[in-house]
Amino acid sequence: MSDDAITDFSHRTVDVDGVVKTVHVSGRGPAVVVMPEMPGISPDVLRLARWVRDAGFTVYVPSLFGVDGAYPTAVDGEKVARRACVSAEFRAFAGGGTSPVTAWLRGLARRAHSECGGPGVGAIGLCFTGNFALTMTLEPAVIAPVVNHPSLPLDDPAGLEISEEDAHAVRDRITRDGLTVLAYRFDNDRWCTGQRFAAYRALLGDAFDGRVLPGTSANPSPPPFFREVVGTPHSVVTAHLVDEDGHPTRQARDEILAFLKGRLDVTG
Repeated sequence: MSDDAITDFSHRTVDVDGVVKTVHVSGRGPAVVVMPEMPGISPDVLRLARWVRDAGFTVYVPSLFGVDGAYPTAVDGEKVARRACVSAEFRAFAGGGTSPVTAWLRGLARRAHSECGGPGVGAIGLCFTGNFALTMTLEPAVIAPVVNHPSLPLDDPAGLEISEEDAHAVRDRITRDGLTVLAYRFDNDRWCTGQRFAAYRALLGDAFDGRVLPGTSANPSPPPFFREVVGTPHSVVTAHLVDEDGHPTRQARDEILAFLKGRLDVTG
């Protein structure tokens, strides 16, 4: 694989409450925010975003860390991960509460809804941003959260990257509006464990639809960062996806697209 030039997206600077970030946008239809996984907006993340776009959505891919479009090498990926772990925008470790960047992401979702219309906005979190899709439901426009292999907090396998106050507010909003949180992990993922999924279920009850794939189904030849640094089956619909008919990871991708279509009222 090589870097992705992202030529089929428009590139915007989006200001939310004085904080400016680059957002890559493409497609037509209701909005879906596709957040990057560590170490950035990789070619695999963009492949997922294009699948979402081609399913009938406008995708918004915010640049939160790393080099946009870069193929994830081990050396560069480790540097990005270290910077993110000490950044004031993120709460990578237990006890830190909700990552401040989620306030900006809620503002992006609000703007995307005003631009695209429809019943609401979808949010797909991946790895480092996995739980952000849940926290984004504090924005009323977000009605289709997808939590993929959430890895934070890194030092607590049973922890959730969210303050107690926000957790209660999220639970109340999901209950009140009858939302479902769709989530995925591999059964032997050491970054997103069964303990973490159990914590989500304890918070959300039956509104948490956590689906677990066998680790043996993961792509055995992911990019170097995932092979050498992550070191375990992890990224269900990006780096560890196997794009073959009938494969469990591609089925997971199809389930996510169907979930978004059902919630955001897209046919076809």
